[in-house]
This record gives sequence, C-alpha cells and structure tokens, in this order.
Amino acid sequence: MHPARLRKEALALHAAGVPFSDIWRRLGLSRNTVASWLYSRRQLTTKIDNRCPRCDRPVRAIDDPDSYAYLLGQYLGDGHLLMTQRVPLLTIACDLRYPGLIHEVSYAVEACGAKTAGFQERAGCVSVRAHWAHWPCLIPQHGPGAKHLRVIALSNWQHEVIDGHPERFLRGLFHSDGSRFTNRVVRNGRSYSYPRYNFVNESVDIMGLCARHLDRLEIAWRMARPNVLSVARREAVARLDEFVGPKW
Repeated sequence: MHPARLRKEALALHAAGVPFSDIWRRLGLSRNTVASWLYSRRQLTTKIDNRCPRCDRPVRAIDDPDSYAYLLGQYLGDGHLLMTQRVPLLTIACDLRYPGLIHEVSYAVEACGAKTAGFQERAGCVSVRAHWAHWPCLIPQHGPGAKHLRVIALSNWQHEVIDGHPERFLRGLFHSDGSRFTNRVVRNGRSYSYPRYNFVNESVDIMGLCARHLDRLEIAWRMARPNVLSVARREAVARLDEFVGPKW
C-alpha cells in the first residue's frame, strides 16, 4: 500500500498537465500503479453483481446498458479480445492525449463486469486492459484476424441495447475511429471554415452500424470515401456535439 500523499501528488501533477511517463518516473513508482490512480474510476462504482448477465438463468438484461453501448463502440473501433490466454483479455487502445477518454473506457470496462482495469503505456498510446472470463459472452464478435476481413454481425440482444442507447454507441465509435476537426475550404477566392466529423473504418459492417444509428437519430451524413463517413452539415454537427464533441 502506497502512502496517500503519493497518490495526491500524482493526481496534482496530472491535473497540471505533466505527461504520464514523467509522473511515474518522478515518483519512482510503477506505470500500472500510477495509471490506476489517474485513469481508473473503480473507487466510484459499486457493482451489486458482477456475474455474467448472459450466463445467468434466466438470462438477464445488461447491468449498465449505457456503458455497454459505449464499450461496444470502442471495441468495434480500437478493441481486441485475446483468447489465447487462460482468461480472455480485452484491450482498448486509447490516445495518450485524451485522459478523459481513458477514464471513460476504464469506467465502462468495470461497469460491464470486469473487476478492475489495467493500463499499458506505449508510444503515444495507453491500452486499457481487463481480464474476464465472460468477455466472449458480451462480445461475440471476437475472432481471428482484422475486423474488416471477417463478418461483424451483432446478436439480437446487442441490437436491442444499442437501439435503446444509440448516442452512447455512436460516442464509442467516434471516440475510437472518429474525429472532430475544423474543415477549411477556399471558394471564389474566399476562405471558409466549419466544424466537421469523420468516422474512418475499413469494415463495411461496422460502417453500416455507424450509418444506421446516425439515421435513427436523423443526423445527416455522407460517404466521403469508401472508408470515410462524413458529418458536415451545421445542424448535424450540432447534434453530434450534444453527445460526442471533441475528444478530451
């Protein structure tokens, strides 16, 4: 057990904008210890029952559908489920520049049933990782090879969850493989700039899920390229801003 002052110092350095790598080195602690302090929200949650809802008899509804819809979107974008170990390992790759996004992913991982989320830092990236025997039950889309080289089809119960929480599902998709940026164009010698969202994914099936739920929310979109979905109309961008917004 580390002294409470070290945790407070790590949080203060993080709030001041000190890079993650500098924090754990400065404090002389392991990366996993500091990452759990900075990014995990486990201490804010109390799970009544972390058994698998799909394995219970009778099968019960997902405990936290908001978190599940978000985590499913993240998995379809930047997630991987490793099945070669004794206990399946779910990994979600997150950009180190967005600590708020890392917080949200780790919270969703634990809210869906994992006891704890771990963290692995690489160049410019923090992977949120969690071992849990029942990840294959909640994410039956796992399989060998890249997602765009295999069929990605959701189960009926998954459709029910994300149809009821389309904003959270789209937030997960855009937080993984999406971006919000300022588009600049020149027309008739005049420069114009406006905010725009892009969602980039090589899987036709995943792209279709994104488009379907944008349609459900009546958010206009178009395909800029076969692997790039664009949301550029002012009212459509404003609607996405309500539940996605810039990464942080």
